Order: sequence, then structure tokens, then C-alpha cells
Amino acid sequence: MNTDILATLYENYVGSAPSEIKLMDKAGSNRSYYRLTGAKSVVGVIGESREENEAFIYIARHFKTQGLSVPTVYGVSDDHMAYIQEDLGGKPENILWNKIRRSSITHAFTSDEKELLRRAMRDLCDIQFRGTQRFDYTKCYPAQCFDERSIKWDLNYFKYCFLKATGVIFNEDKLENDFETLTHDLLTVPSETFMYRDFQSRNVMIVGDTDHPADCRLAYIDFQGGRRGPYYYDVASFVWQSRAKYPEDLKKELIYAYMEQLRLYKPNLDEDEFLKNLRMFVLFRTLQVLGAYGFRGYFEKKPDFMKNSIVPAVANLRRLVSTTAFDRYPYLSEIINELVNMKDFTSEEKSLTVRVMSFAYKKGIPHDTSGNGGGFVFDCRALNNPGKYDKYKAFTGLDENVIKFLQKESTIDQWLEHVYALVDESVERYKKRNFTDLIVCFGCTGGQHRSVYAAQHLAEHIYKKFNVRVELTHREQSGHDRTFNPVDE
Repeated sequence: MNTDILATLYENYVGSAPSEIKLMDKAGSNRSYYRLTGAKSVVGVIGESREENEAFIYIARHFKTQGLSVPTVYGVSDDHMAYIQEDLGGKPENILWNKIRRSSITHAFTSDEKELLRRAMRDLCDIQFRGTQRFDYTKCYPAQCFDERSIKWDLNYFKYCFLKATGVIFNEDKLENDFETLTHDLLTVPSETFMYRDFQSRNVMIVGDTDHPADCRLAYIDFQGGRRGPYYYDVASFVWQSRAKYPEDLKKELIYAYMEQLRLYKPNLDEDEFLKNLRMFVLFRTLQVLGAYGFRGYFEKKPDFMKNSIVPAVANLRRLVSTTAFDRYPYLSEIINELVNMKDFTSEEKSLTVRVMSFAYKKGIPHDTSGNGGGFVFDCRALNNPGKYDKYKAFTGLDENVIKFLQKESTIDQWLEHVYALVDESVERYKKRNFTDLIVCFGCTGGQHRSVYAAQHLAEHIYKKFNVRVELTHREQSGHDRTFNPVDE
């Protein structure tokens, strides 16, 4: 692709030519992104749609006037097919999704990660309410507002690109009746704010020293599909992002962080009504993403979307309908109940449970409650101990600063490779022989740093490699115990 226009925009802005123009990962976008470096680092964008580019440029500049944290647009080509913008960070950990990705597997989110997520929810509320002030919605693309047509597009996306592809037999007339009722209910909710449309952790940037999240700011990208609409949609998009797999207790934390900020704009907020409307939008948003994932998985034949997107999204839907009766949509509910119990979206019952535990030797070696008396106990005390240093004493092996210390100042990762080799062989044999329990324990002096790190990484390793149920317990660290398996979590 010809990048001369980006080089020209760079030189016009910086005053000198770029020393390098490097193509960046496109992710799911149809735009091409480049990092231009030299006297200054900027991001260059070449789009396929002038209207989409113009929407991004307008929204970014408007949000800047409202004091919102978005990239600054430095220059735009005459034909509006290319522009350069602020570089918000060139490392993977600058993207919030990459920061929390490991925790999305083990379900043990650190205090820093939780606070970043809560901050994102509070910022979302500001974007929606401050962003809508003096906003010209005629600049939006492809739609100016969340309306009947856009709702029907999304519901039909679900029906044709996902539901029909699964082989579920359904009465289209009855389903359309429930779609009409759902559309009516969605449109009765006030659409008075800016609706981001694709608010998720992949579109949140951590700007600054990512080793110290408290000192960083969050910035927001990929809002070019935004329009006027109800604020519930974005809350549902973020909290129920299927790949993120937030535990239920963390979902509640994020919702209440949002509501706390929302009360600044709506002091008389009715919490019950908010939660009722939110559940309706979670249903709608989940159907919409299943349509998108179905297209990628069933029609574009991308297997990654089946395992890593469709199955978690169906799990979201399963939990939603198990806790909420959508009586206004009886036939849709009937179809969903059939769908979420299909073999394609549920794992076969796993006979083996691997229990992984961290502990402190001074409090004794854990007892095997399964009664089998088998398994492993690994002693981490020969590894360099962060607990010797005051600056690490308030943290655990789940925190970024301790993780970096152990990876740099100890041989823990090499040591774990030997552990993996031993445990992997046992897991393989236990599965073949239909054994039901295996326990693996890691001990250190206080059960806080080395053993926690080791247990966390082994649990993740087993989860990824063997697709078995894993129960993770940090015995001396309350609040971090998790049970996770490939479907339900």
C-alpha cells in the first residue's frame, strides 16, 4: 500500500521526514495502521471509507474539546482517506485487553487490573454524557442513531449468520414476532447519549508506565461507529465481552462502578430499573456478537472464533437465561434454551479435576481432601524471595511488580518448565485411566509470592493444554480462589 501520503502528513506536522514507516497489526479492522517514527512517533491510518474516516476525525476532535481522553488527530489528507494521530503506545501491554489477558484465563484479576477496569467504566460514562454535549450526530457513520433498522440488522445477523448455521430448527414467523417485541422494548429506552458501539478492552489504551497503572491514564480508540443511543448498550458490550470472561463478582463491581459515575449525571437513578434494562441489552448484545462470530467462524471458516469467541459468548447467554426469565420473548427463550445446550457449545463431562494450590510451609502442607493421597508438593523456597524486600511485602505473586521481579531476579520460569514436564505426564495418564483427582501444591515461606506465582502459572498451563477442570486455591490469599473450565468460565 502506498504510504507516501502518510510520510507527507508526517513531514508537514513534524518538520522532517519519518525514519521508518512500519505496518501495524490490523486486528479486526478494514483500515491499515502504520507507526511512523523519527523526530516523533505517530500512528498513520489509511482507510477504505471516506465517511468512516470523517466520522472518526470529527468524533476525536469533538471529544478533545470536551476534555475526553482520545488520540489527537495531527493531520488529514485532502481526500480524507488518510490521517495521522497521536501514538498512544507501541507495546502490547499498552492495550488493556493484553494487560488482563492472562487473568481472563485464570480468573484471578489483580487489584491493579480491577482498578483499570473500574476506571474504564467510569470513563465510559463521561464519554457518553460529556461526549453528547453539542455533538453533531449527522457526522456519524454508518448510522446517526440506534434505531429500528439497526436493531433489525443485528437480530437478522444473529438469525442468518449464527442460528441457521448451527442447524437449530425454528419457526421463523414466531421468532420474528419476538424480535419485534424485543425491538419495541429496546426502543422504549431513552437514547440520549453517545453510544460508543464497540466499547471493549481491546479499544482501551494504557498510556504511560504500564508497570505502575495507578500513574497511567486510559485513552479510547475505535469509536468511529458511534451514534446516539442508550448507554446500556456500551455497559453490556464491555462487561459481557465474551473473551474477557469476567467472573460474576467482578461483573458486579464494574456495573456498580458505572452506576456510581452515572449518578453524577442522573442523581435520581432507579437502580432496579437500570439493572432490568441492562439485562435486556445484554441479551441483545450477545445475540448481535454471536451473529458476528458466526459469520467469522461458520462462513469465513476461522476456527479460532468457534473456541475462543462463540463458546464463551454462548456461555454468557447460558448464564443470562439461567438467572433471568425473558417472559416477553417466549419463543426466543425456547430457542435459546435449545441452543445453549447443544453439544457443540458444551464440553463433555471431564472426569479429571486438577486442584492447584499455593501455601505457606509455616502453616503446614495442605491435606488432600479427595482421599486419594496422591499428587505433587513443590518447594519454591530455593528461589529468590521478593518478600525480603519492603517494596514487595504488600503485594503477591499476582501483582505485576512481583511477577517482573520473579521473572528477572529468579529462575522461576525455567524451574516451572521442569514442573510442567512432570505434571503433564501425570495429567495425561490420569485422563487415560479415568482418574478423577490430582492435586499439585506449591509452598514457600509465607504463601504470598513465589508459590502464588507458580500455582497461577501451572493452573493456566493445564487449562490451556488439557481442557480439564482446574480448581485454583491460594490458601493464604483470600479472595483469589477460582474454579474454571473451558465452557462455563
